Amino acid sequence: MTCAVLLTASAVSAAAQDAPQMNLQRSTLSAGMHQIDAQLAMTPAQRQTGLMFRKDMPQGEGMLFIFEEPAKQCFWMKNTPLPLTAAFVADDGTIVNLADMKPQTTDSHCSDKPVRYVLEMNVGWFAKKGIKAGSRLRGAVFEGRK
Repeated sequence: MTCAVLLTASAVSAAAQDAPQMNLQRSTLSAGMHQIDAQLAMTPAQRQTGLMFRKDMPQGEGMLFIFEEPAKQCFWMKNTPLPLTAAFVADDGTIVNLADMKPQTTDSHCSDKPVRYVLEMNVGWFAKKGIKAGSRLRGAVFEGRK
């Protein structure tokens, strides 16, 4: 009986996660003179769903994944139809490395060192703005973490 309950709960959970999450808390970040409207994925469930099922995302908008502790973070694109770039970000807002990610793939894209933050933006956004590894993001989420 326990097994059946777990399977049913898993099926309900999976069915509930077939739509994009659009109502997350937001924060404004900046990269030089460029503003970013970032949705904040702070809970395990929010981070797990991420940008899955999003068919489009306005330029200048992204999702910032916030983890409790710095660690090697790895991302994939299962159920994500948008091509994205992940910026792996240190506690002080410095971009450690960037990874372009192809839609609907399970290829792992990982941080070069332990990080607490990962910012996903439309593919090419960072390159068009001249933002690369070593560039610094600013915003309330990075305050006090220097």
